[in-house]
Amino acid sequence: MATERLQKLIANAGLCSRRQAEQLLNQGLVQVNGAVAQLGDRADPERDRITVRGEPLAARPQPLLLLLNKPVGVVCSCHDPEGRTTVLDLLPAELRHGSGLHPVGRLDANSRGALLLSNQGEVTLRLTHPRYGHRKTYRVWVKGQPEDRVLERWAAGVPLDGQASQPVGLMLIQRRPQATEIELRMGEGRNRQIRRTAEALGHPVLDLQRLAIGPLQLGALPEGRWRRLDRQEWQLLNSTPPP
Repeated sequence: MATERLQKLIANAGLCSRRQAEQLLNQGLVQVNGAVAQLGDRADPERDRITVRGEPLAARPQPLLLLLNKPVGVVCSCHDPEGRTTVLDLLPAELRHGSGLHPVGRLDANSRGALLLSNQGEVTLRLTHPRYGHRKTYRVWVKGQPEDRVLERWAAGVPLDGQASQPVGLMLIQRRPQATEIELRMGEGRNRQIRRTAEALGHPVLDLQRLAIGPLQLGALPEGRWRRLDRQEWQLLNSTPPP
């Protein structure tokens, strides 16, 4: 087998995402044949002994891709130092341990809705990198009644942290005396982007639900429940389904 970058091997083993694997390398927690590895190093898992935090890198697990309807108050993490409920806590024991599942992307603790869990690093990359074009759909309630010109500003892209934002597909659903419901379709997912944009426009978010990831719809999946994706859904996400 040809050598591959360590962060790809670690992600493919289902230990974590490729970005998290890069952090492990930067922290000196990865070794190859007893020597501390550096970001950019390569290895052959069939010939080299790779360890992460002192534990041998496990063999590539059976591919898994799950859709979860995340409730409010659950954090998108495999472990939480504060002891909060994580998305893995919503899964049965046989999937929590040894499967290598990790969240694909994020939803903040106060948001709910569609979240994918995978144990395949290349799947995580394909679903999160902008070049693959998987736009996400959100249903959002904001405080008050934003004027049309405010919604037009939002749709055009509101700069955050001094950086331009991409245009947003925005549809007004309904206006009530104290709140307004809108639907957003977004191709980028910066940290708390929807909440920060709404705050900047003077209409804080009251409720945020992700309805779809690319062509994959949350549908009638109950809150707090999950299901495996079928072969057709893998293919809809431009990923190779398991055998």
